[in-house]
Amino acid sequence: MDALILLGSFIVLILIGMPVAYALGLSALIGAWWIDIPFDALMIQVAGGVNKFSLLAIPFFVLAGAIMAEGGMSRRLVALAGVCVGFVRGGLSLVNIMASTFFGAISGSSVADTASVGSVLIPEMEKAGYPRDYSTAVTVSGSVQALLTPPSHNSVLYSLAAGGSVSIASLFIAGIGPGLLLSAVMMALCMVFARKRNYPKGEVIPLRQALKIAGEALWGLMAMVIILGGILSGVFTATESAAIAVVWSFFVTMFIYRDYKWRDLPKLMHRAGRTIAIVMILIGFAASFGYILTLMEIPTKITAVFLTLSDNRYVILMCINVMLLMLGTVMDMAPLILILTPILLPVITGLGIDPVHFGMIMLVNLGIGLITPPVGAVLFVGSAVGKVTIEATVKALLPFYVALFAVLMAVTYIPAISLWLPSVVL
Repeated sequence: MDALILLGSFIVLILIGMPVAYALGLSALIGAWWIDIPFDALMIQVAGGVNKFSLLAIPFFVLAGAIMAEGGMSRRLVALAGVCVGFVRGGLSLVNIMASTFFGAISGSSVADTASVGSVLIPEMEKAGYPRDYSTAVTVSGSVQALLTPPSHNSVLYSLAAGGSVSIASLFIAGIGPGLLLSAVMMALCMVFARKRNYPKGEVIPLRQALKIAGEALWGLMAMVIILGGILSGVFTATESAAIAVVWSFFVTMFIYRDYKWRDLPKLMHRAGRTIAIVMILIGFAASFGYILTLMEIPTKITAVFLTLSDNRYVILMCINVMLLMLGTVMDMAPLILILTPILLPVITGLGIDPVHFGMIMLVNLGIGLITPPVGAVLFVGSAVGKVTIEATVKALLPFYVALFAVLMAVTYIPAISLWLPSVVL
């Protein structure tokens, strides 16, 4: 009955259109009232949920991503990708995927990736003869890797939801393997389409021009080197690296590239501040929701239910994958990470699955949800940037869904894809 009151009230509030953050907070209040817990205790959980040093990484990475997205960095990374792969058949589609790889490894945001890369490449692909819906589908599917590669905001959220028991640095390094695998699979699929549909080849860029493009893009790529290099060398923590990323992106944008006007900075800060406020409210209310979940022993009961289904870890992982894929289509990624991680972590640790590995499984699952209707935030952004209907984009995405599912299966059942690199460098 406890679970019915808490989860039922949350579902009802979502169905009537209440924002997820407020639905979490209000359903936690209802749950506290039901089990006779003082509301003061709930408010302490809300405050404690956001009063964590590691959480500083989120606003800093959001701000850094915003500066990079609007400061000309994406355009230069697209040009660099063109130097690397633009000359093969279907080169612009490969440029799109590779640009997402570069930019995702700097911004850590699929939405920023889609908006920045898409605004540059979708019109260019259309001019070259690619259908606009296909160009949008390539952009949207390629941006999923930004959720995996460092500095992924969602890895920070997963570490927080796991109670700090999973290292952010381990998650950052673990995301490199799945991210590169996703990029390789997407590029292979684009090459198949290019040959089948006879998409055009690009031109080989002269060496002098290529060196100039690489030199300009290097300033942006240095953000990735600074973040990962600083963490791995122990110079600064993953949280401190976020502040370094802001300083570096600001320096490069305003003093090296100088494409962005100083008078536009307040508007950028305002937009970033709104995003950060929404995330922090969500984290605080999710902490109170998780507190009531624990008091009601719901994670323990759900663990027991999963273990009664089968004692085979592979079967249970498939059941979890199906559940995450279904939930990812109707809810946004951040609240699902905050809600489901405390529930599912006891299940996977009981099966002997590494929490870092499970973090990658969850991120790939929910990343697919971000490009799947009816509530796919990245899908909506991509369709808006590409000026294509949701229906047309989804139709063009169908083969990419199959490829993403293949990546999900590989990440799920081959732990080394996620765990080998952290075992070597950490």
